[in-house]
Amino acid sequence: MQFTDLKSQYAALKTDIDARIQRVLDHGQYIMGPEVAELEAALAGFTGARHCITVASGTEALLIALMALDLQPGDEVVTTPFTFAATAETIVLAGAKPVFVDIEPDTCNLDASLVEAAIGPRTRAIMPVSLYGQLADMDALNAIAARHGLAVIEDAAQSFGASYQGRRSCALSTFGATSFFPSKPLGCYGDGGALFTDDDRLAQAAREIRVHGQSGRYHHTRVGVGGRMDTLQCAVVLGKLGRFDWELQRRHALGERYARLIDASGAPLQRLAVRADRDCVWAQYTVMVDDRAAVQRALQAAGIPTAVHYPKALHHQPAYAAGQDPAACPHAVRAAQRVLSLPMSADLAEADQDRVVAALAEACRRTAAAAPA
Repeated sequence: MQFTDLKSQYAALKTDIDARIQRVLDHGQYIMGPEVAELEAALAGFTGARHCITVASGTEALLIALMALDLQPGDEVVTTPFTFAATAETIVLAGAKPVFVDIEPDTCNLDASLVEAAIGPRTRAIMPVSLYGQLADMDALNAIAARHGLAVIEDAAQSFGASYQGRRSCALSTFGATSFFPSKPLGCYGDGGALFTDDDRLAQAAREIRVHGQSGRYHHTRVGVGGRMDTLQCAVVLGKLGRFDWELQRRHALGERYARLIDASGAPLQRLAVRADRDCVWAQYTVMVDDRAAVQRALQAAGIPTAVHYPKALHHQPAYAAGQDPAACPHAVRAAQRVLSLPMSADLAEADQDRVVAALAEACRRTAAAAPA
């Protein structure tokens, strides 16, 4: 069983993907070829954002967004400690300081009700993460940002295709930044990402930053990075777009089926909540279990791959722990001890899903029975 079944996806899309790649090989424009603009137009249309700027990775998307905001040393960005390191990493690389706010214990997303108290005179932006494929409460966060004159950057690395109150991820805030890492809901065959905004000035800044700050060839108007997405990777994503709506439907259906199977199993574990005004594209199907190591060992023995997203909150990571209160953000700390991601992709077979839940339920029951009274 594959944790993320990319082989079946490629088999289904082989003709389209191979043709797209061959076209690039034939024209030879490997950097900023015509597929780049074609993909940007397609993704902007899909999300509803005015501008899409493809970039070299999801990390690069976050960094370029922060650079476009012209952060100064000592500025602060409010974010979650329960995420991949790239979220905080880019804030530090941009010269700012991450200010960590705890998560909602049932969704693992940034708790909007705690954000306003964390805003200070140096706060410049709020960066929620649409974790596991579900958006945070973007209306609440945008309202807070508006009151304080802040930008909102959605770290949408895991949520491309998800919806919040009928609107798409990446088109709900100042910037939306996504990743096309191969295992993401929409992935390429290497690194890639995209940045979205409705702001013409910020879009122009982002376009210049991704090509070393150039507004024209060898005319550098700002400090930038080498942040372009390769034409070949754009071609791969274009080859996948025709099937993407079907894949989103499958992810929704499989997520709902996981929930039904887990509930019917009676397994002593916690499912993540999905709010009524949004959906989840399940970049990872993640549950919370007690004695995670024992559960993982049991699943491994049954031939079922698992992963942990993420095992340590960022304010406990050595690179970001300086000046942080280790007792802060208790829900994030607790989640890091309990989260467990199960096999998930649009091509996951229902028979394999049945196997996963049966083995998971048995493992959770055994660990619960073995726990001290």
